[in-house]
Amino acid sequence: MRSLFHRRAPKPPPVELVPTVFPRIAGADIAASFAARRVAGDFYDSVRVGPERVLFGLLDLAGRREDNRSLLVAAQEIFRNYGAELFSRPDLNESDAMTELGLHINRHLIEVSSGVHSCPAFIACYHERFGTLCYTNAGHTPGLLRDNTGITELGSTGLPLGLFSHATADAPTVGLAKGAVLLLVSRGLVECEGHKLWSDEEFGLERVKQFLLAAPPSSAQTLCVSILDAVGKFTGATPLRDDRTALAFVRAS
Repeated sequence: MRSLFHRRAPKPPPVELVPTVFPRIAGADIAASFAARRVAGDFYDSVRVGPERVLFGLLDLAGRREDNRSLLVAAQEIFRNYGAELFSRPDLNESDAMTELGLHINRHLIEVSSGVHSCPAFIACYHERFGTLCYTNAGHTPGLLRDNTGITELGSTGLPLGLFSHATADAPTVGLAKGAVLLLVSRGLVECEGHKLWSDEEFGLERVKQFLLAAPPSSAQTLCVSILDAVGKFTGATPLRDDRTALAFVRAS
């Protein structure tokens, strides 16, 4: 007699992001950190794409993390695999390659989600020998570049990814002087609300700038942890409703 009960086939393991291991960079340091448990779609990664180039980025996929895991994995796959292919070409034009990479991530997100899914992104490629940074800012929080002249905002150069299949973003290049620091922070960090004296305020980009101006020379990891600590004091015990992520790049020499 056949059993009326059938064993259910085990569920396949959930797709997961490949853990980020930041590459060693000649004369520079890169690191990232986030507060508590990730609940939304912040995602950072970095990969060496050639003998003298390192690709890195911070993306902020809209929605809850448990609902968008497949999209995060899809974005990382294109970032890593197609990014390495583009930036290893012998006839490389960095600006064209950066624009093409953004376009491919954009279209892949639309394809995987079968619709539109906003994903602001800051993606950059650092050239070790020249000390230059080619970047694209697809609707992301401005990157903050600190050097001996002060702070420069690397603002949006195009629309967020995942919205329009043919949308592209410009990809300018900036030089990083010795001692320069690039700080990227997620929207969840900028928009988190304060408590007590600051209960009616957001942390805001201006506070991030003030923090960066006052920050002493330090490693990229120390800088990331310090800004998250400053935000934690500002918000108190307020529960996290969005991811708070910081990525820092420091050119030491």
